[in-house]
Amino acid sequence: MEPINIVNSVITPLDRKNVDTDQIISKEFLKRIERTGFGQYLFYHWRFDAEGNEIQDFVLNKPEFKESKILVAQDNFGCGSSREHAPWAILDYGFTVVIAPSFADIFHNNCYKNGILPIKLTEAECDEILAKGLATPYTVEVNLAAQTVTGEDGQVYHFMIDPYYKETLLNGWDEIALTFKYEEQIAAYEAQRIAF
Repeated sequence: MEPINIVNSVITPLDRKNVDTDQIISKEFLKRIERTGFGQYLFYHWRFDAEGNEIQDFVLNKPEFKESKILVAQDNFGCGSSREHAPWAILDYGFTVVIAPSFADIFHNNCYKNGILPIKLTEAECDEILAKGLATPYTVEVNLAAQTVTGEDGQVYHFMIDPYYKETLLNGWDEIALTFKYEEQIAAYEAQRIAF
């Protein structure tokens, strides 16, 4: 995984509640066996009409948000089925941070495991950020080490994160990389076990 510390980007304001994983990545696009290539299908049925044309007023289709790395949404983001394809699609599209008042538990954990920083702010704080982002392109800096989200207007929002997940994201470690941290101890144990 790519390490995350400072992410400075215009936000993409997705002012919707209860965004479920089937809306994030629809079931007809789950036939791929790789983790990559899902970004093109992110929010597909919101982004495109039945003929495959972009729906102009959907936020991801607006040019000012094309390079955004930070998605901001409302309550209960990532609800629905437990498909890991949802964070794969979000990351493949280019988002490394998702901010919302609450997340579905499985989606929340899958974000950490796939190199996405899910940030919980209060509903009022998310409303404030969304309002700013909907009015005009609004840039924020996410600082994982300091656990802050700082708006271009100087407004600072603080968030909590489990120290374990903070360390893994700062270092870009997935569960396999964490295992390799103990490679010498594992080898020593295996050598001792074989000796007996």
